[in-house]
Amino acid sequence: MLRSRRSRLLMAAAATSLGLLTAGSLTTAQAATAPGAAAPAASAAPAAATTHRVLFDNTEAETAGNADWVISTSQPDPLGENASPSRETDWTGALSSWGVALQRAGGYTLDTLPSGSTITYGGSGALDLKNFDTFVLPEPNIRFTSAEKSAIMKFVQNGGGLFLISDHTGSDRNNDGYDSPKVINDLMTDNGVDNTDPFGFSVDSVDINSGTPRAIGDSSDPVLNGPFGKVTGSTIADGTTFTLRPGDNPDVKGLVWKAGADTSGTTGAFFVTSTFGSGRVAVWGDSSPIDDGTGHPGDNLYDGWNDTGGTNAALALNATAWLSGDGSSGGTTPPPGGGQGCDAGQILANPGFESGSTGWSASDKVISSDPAEAPRSGSYMAWLDGYGRATTNTLSQTVSLPAGCTATLGYWLHIDTAETGSTPYDTMKVQVLGSSGAVLSTVGSWSNADARSGYQQHTADLSAYAGQDVTLRFTATEGSKLQTSFVVDDTSLTVG
Repeated sequence: MLRSRRSRLLMAAAATSLGLLTAGSLTTAQAATAPGAAAPAASAAPAAATTHRVLFDNTEAETAGNADWVISTSQPDPLGENASPSRETDWTGALSSWGVALQRAGGYTLDTLPSGSTITYGGSGALDLKNFDTFVLPEPNIRFTSAEKSAIMKFVQNGGGLFLISDHTGSDRNNDGYDSPKVINDLMTDNGVDNTDPFGFSVDSVDINSGTPRAIGDSSDPVLNGPFGKVTGSTIADGTTFTLRPGDNPDVKGLVWKAGADTSGTTGAFFVTSTFGSGRVAVWGDSSPIDDGTGHPGDNLYDGWNDTGGTNAALALNATAWLSGDGSSGGTTPPPGGGQGCDAGQILANPGFESGSTGWSASDKVISSDPAEAPRSGSYMAWLDGYGRATTNTLSQTVSLPAGCTATLGYWLHIDTAETGSTPYDTMKVQVLGSSGAVLSTVGSWSNADARSGYQQHTADLSAYAGQDVTLRFTATEGSKLQTSFVVDDTSLTVG
C-alpha cells in the first residue's frame, strides 16, 4: 500500500533511530509499467527548425523469432496507426518507445522499409535512401545483397547517417546461417564500395550475458551530451562488443565500454561512432537496450529502454539526432544544437541537486536526500508533493539563454501515486517564465495518471527564447487525499 510522504518521513525517522534504515529501504512501491504509459520524450517540445528524416529497416528478418524491432505495425508510415501518439503503446512494436519519442519531440519524420522491400540508393522510390538522413538497421539477420551493400555504403559516403545495432554471436533468429555480427561484418568487408574496413571497427564473436557498460567522460561529445539528455552508460542482456582499428579509420571512437575495459585501448567497446566519406556511423552491441518490452503477443521481450541500469533512451535518441545532422551532401540537415557562434554546453547550475539548493529556488524540503525516494544518480533529487493532502510545491531556476543558439531542456522524472484510474487528481507542470514573471509556455504536463516504475526522460526545445532571461519552473499541485510524488533528477539545459 502506498503511504503519504508525511507518514513515510515519520517512518524513516523512526527506522533511523532504531538503526534499521538503509538507502532505498523505504522506497515507495512503484506503479507497475502499464499499457498506455507515457513515452520518455516530452510531447510539448516545439518542432525543430529543420526536419530530420529517419528510415527504420524491416527487410532483414527484424521480426523473426522473439525479435520485434519495428516502431509500428503501420508500414511504411507509422502515423497510419496513430497520427498523434502520446504514449508508446499508441504504436505497436518493441521499438515504439523510440519512434514515439522522436515523433513527440518534433522535427522528425519517420518511415519503415517494409518486409519484402529492397534497400536502394539513387532510385525513384519514395523509400529510397536518398530521401532520408538516417537509416536504422536494428539487428539485421539476413545477409544484404551486393546491390544493397553498395546502396548502404554510398548513402553513408554521400552524407547519410547509418545506425547499426548488433546482437551476440549465435543470434540467428531466422536460422539462415547469418546472425547480426556476421551480417554487419560482411557489410564492412565485402560491399564493393570500400572493402578495407571503412568504419574502423569489427563486431566481436562473443556473447556477454549481462553487464552495465559505462560511458567515457567526454563532455563535448554530441552523442553523450545531446539534446535528449546526458548518457552515463548502457546495459547488456546477451550482447557483443567491438574491436576498434583507428589505423583504418582515425575517426572511430568508443563511447561506451564494458566493465573493466581499457577505454584508451581497442577492445571491449560497446557503443561506437565513426565516419565514412561525408556521413556518420553508430553501432551498438545489443538489441536489448532499444527493446521497450512491448510488441507482438507471445514474443519474449525485455524492457531495456526503461532499464535504470543505463541511459539507453538518451543514447538511442541522441545518436539518432547526431546521425541525422550532418549538413553535408546527401540531403542531410544541420545538426541539432548546431547554432553558429555559440559556446555549446550545459548551463544549468547544480543540475543534479548534489549541492543542495545552490542555483535553485524551491519549496521547503523539495531538494532532498530522503531515502524513501531514490535519486536517479548521486544522493539528492527534487521531490515535489507526496504528502497526501492539498499541497503545492515549486522548483525553479533563472537562466540567460544566449542569442543565436539552440537550447534544449532535459530532465528525468519519476512519478508514483496512491491514486488509481486515469483521472488527473494531482498534476505537475513544467513552464517557461519571462523576466516579468509571465508564463511564456508550458513545455511539460504530468499527472498521477502518468505514474510508472523508474525514471523517465523528457526534453523540451527552448530555442524560441534565445537571447532572453527566462525562469524554468516546476509546479506540482496535490489534491486533498491520496499522495502523488513527482521526483525530478539530472536536469540539463544544453545550448549550442
